[in-house]
Amino acid sequence: MNKAPITPLALTATVICADQLTKFLVIHFISLGSTVPLLGDFVAMTHVRNLGMAFSLGDSLSPLLRRLFFIAAPLVVMAGVGIYYFRNSELTKGMRWALAGILGGGIGNLIDRIARPSGVVDFMMVRVYGFLGMNYWPVFNLADSSVVVSGILLVLLFAIAERKHKEKSVE
Repeated sequence: MNKAPITPLALTATVICADQLTKFLVIHFISLGSTVPLLGDFVAMTHVRNLGMAFSLGDSLSPLLRRLFFIAAPLVVMAGVGIYYFRNSELTKGMRWALAGILGGGIGNLIDRIARPSGVVDFMMVRVYGFLGMNYWPVFNLADSSVVVSGILLVLLFAIAERKHKEKSVE
């Protein structure tokens, strides 16, 4: 096994803690279904529960199937990301930090799926002014943000590494 640096995993722990803290605060200070404007009608906090995955996909599945699938699938993915993190010696520091952010977000939402049968706590609402036919982007949380931002960063870092590799092979 590769001696992968542990330092980026501090981001994983930070994302998990911050995600669970924000969800705790939302549960205790914003009643379910209520909305609190932050920046006019552009950004608001609203307390909703998501029984599905991203964009509420799968929320119409039977409760048992939904619970089993939405716990098992993320567990397998998070295990795969963790194995990849520790076994791939060619990952750059940036790639490891991005993977750590994905792990933190994935684990944060997985905690909700296990501990909150009423659904993952989502609370950030951003107006997108008709983008893709929506007035508001689907409500999300800090864990979702970490997965998306870290995932985009990871793709960019892999693209940069591939480009550098191609440039070296041309020389």
